[in-house]
Amino acid sequence: MLSDQDKKELLEMAHSKRIREDFRMMAKNRHNPFLVNGVVDLNKFIDFLNDYNESINHARRPFRKMIDKKMLL
Repeated sequence: MLSDQDKKELLEMAHSKRIREDFRMMAKNRHNPFLVNGVVDLNKFIDFLNDYNESINHARRPFRKMIDKKMLL
């Protein structure tokens, strides 16, 4: 739970023109590094996951094709 003072501070910040402009600028410059021409590039995503796993010393395993005739979620 937020204290009354915290709530008051958040309300004051919400009325700040500078903060609203900062958030608009961040939203305008936001991008998804995995999108290429509006489509997710799986190679970029897999490279990211491999790099992340390497940074936490997680061993990379070779790809094994899933062999299943009937897959249910």
